[in-house]
Amino acid sequence: METEKGIQLFALISLTAVLAACASHKSSGGASVAAQSGLGGTKWGYYSGDPITKWNPDGRTMTLLTELSYTDPNGLIWDAPAGSVVDGASIPRYLWSIMGGPFEGKYRNASVLHDVAYGEHKRPWWDCDRMFYDAMRCSGVSAVQAKTIYYALYKFGHHWKFPIKRGKPVKYEGALVARGEEIPRAIPVNPAQINEARDWISNTDPSLEQIEQRANTETR
Repeated sequence: METEKGIQLFALISLTAVLAACASHKSSGGASVAAQSGLGGTKWGYYSGDPITKWNPDGRTMTLLTELSYTDPNGLIWDAPAGSVVDGASIPRYLWSIMGGPFEGKYRNASVLHDVAYGEHKRPWWDCDRMFYDAMRCSGVSAVQAKTIYYALYKFGHHWKFPIKRGKPVKYEGALVARGEEIPRAIPVNPAQINEARDWISNTDPSLEQIEQRANTETR
């Protein structure tokens, strides 16, 4: 009888240990998903893939050897397919002195996606810049840095008209629209304005809408 009770007790302890291990495994699996989504979990979206690039013979551009995908906080997917050519030109060069090279450190993934989006012109430039801000935050870039870059892109970026009547149709939000057309930039980058905006952002932590309003209303 005592032997039978001992066997039952051993079986109960073993079952409890198995259940505890399963619960621990499920818990750790959920945490890994959050970790993959970057800073703030799903608040800033998440990446899929790890970009591997090679320098091209021109010494200025790089070709993406692997695909990089980013799902923004609204669930919209932004792709940088393998074979995409990037050079950081979608970001005003003056900003490189603030953020470092566009393909260095925390800015790398967001810069690759922004370059591809700016090259395709399949979505409005303001959507591309918002994606860039969210992707930077997802990668761990600070709010002040990301908002300063957003301000500079909004005011001095290489924008395009979207949509236009004549152009190659592309799919946008489930509908076919005309492809964007480049707008010649008449506004050179003003370092003083960027530095002033950075101080303002650091002191007041404005929303993106407030940053846009400042860029639209301040004198050029």
